[in-house]
Amino acid sequence: MLAIRDLHVYYGGIHALNGVSLDVPDGQIISLIGANGAGKSTTLKAIMGLVAKTEGHIYWDDTDITSMKTKDIVGEGIILCPEGRKIFPDLTVEENLSAGAYLRKDKSEIAKDREWVYSLFPRLKERTWQLGATLSGGEQQMLAVGRALMSKPKLLMLDEPAAGMNKAEKQDLVKLITKIRDELGITVMLVEHDMDVIMTIADMIAVLNYGSLLAFGTKEEIQNDTAVIEAYLGNGD
Repeated sequence: MLAIRDLHVYYGGIHALNGVSLDVPDGQIISLIGANGAGKSTTLKAIMGLVAKTEGHIYWDDTDITSMKTKDIVGEGIILCPEGRKIFPDLTVEENLSAGAYLRKDKSEIAKDREWVYSLFPRLKERTWQLGATLSGGEQQMLAVGRALMSKPKLLMLDEPAAGMNKAEKQDLVKLITKIRDELGITVMLVEHDMDVIMTIADMIAVLNYGSLLAFGTKEEIQNDTAVIEAYLGNGD
């Protein structure tokens, strides 16, 4: 289980995360929601060691990973599929997928997993030798998720995975994330603005507001939480 304890992150004078504490249960889909600048992406980056933490700790299965280097956090089985996809535009689809397995040594298993990813995303299979830059936005997002899966994650963090996808692609994404949880037992943390996607797949929702955790609970609990309603619907003034 991932456990965040009293986490603080600053961007210059901006207090981006203000004492966030959160337990992420194994084998569930946890969605982080909130307005722009609420701290959602910063939380994922902090877990990955991509931003400096001034206070607090992050634990992964009782191991303190707060000060670990990103490559070592990846070695622990924690993977971030970042906002904006960040694929390698000048590499082919297959080369991008292989890059996701760069810490692995089991070549035969890597080949099997590559074919498995192609089974999840048949459109990528059709474009094996196509450069990443020439793919559509939705195809690039598929490639980014597929590359993340090639690392065999225990915790997969997705930052706005539905961005650039059409309605059909979003439906496929929902099925994929659900399959990742149900069949592989992978824990998923998801930052997403599409509430239809969130309400379809999330087991639990964490609401961030100005860098603080406003609420955490099931979809039903969040929908009826008075603090969430007040923060996002206002009081009519």
